[in-house]
Amino acid sequence: MNSVDLGYLRRCVALATEALEAGDEPFGSVLVASDGRVLREDRNRVAFGDRTRHPEFELARWAAANLAPGERAAATVYTSGEHCPMCAAAHGWVGLGPIVYAASSRQLVTWLGEFGVAPPPVKPLPIHAVAPTVEVRGPAPELAERVRELHRRCHARA
Repeated sequence: MNSVDLGYLRRCVALATEALEAGDEPFGSVLVASDGRVLREDRNRVAFGDRTRHPEFELARWAAANLAPGERAAATVYTSGEHCPMCAAAHGWVGLGPIVYAASSRQLVTWLGEFGVAPPPVKPLPIHAVAPTVEVRGPAPELAERVRELHRRCHARA
């Protein structure tokens, strides 16, 4: 993890903050081309009932519709939280390049337990359990407390 990665991850945390402030769960993601251009960004949008509206899934769908296979393979997805199994599968099927995340699924599960939140309906798995050939980097210890605090605030209001 380098300073460029951390810069994109900070943007993901800002998007996660936007999601929280909009009444949603705090997740944000950025799709970056091999030359460093931000191609697309999104935040969680599950608050209105469609639990598949994760930003990682939306970025994978956008990439499939808008990028050639070589461009997808060279692009990096930065995200505030490690992909869930659904998003990891979408990432793998679309053929996107590396994933860089701020907080791991393991960290999130630990935090949710501390907050007294019931487990999710889908088992959290590491990305490699679903998409074993995808290059993965994370977590980013520098951002862990910020991400934890977003999730604490989210579940404190519930």
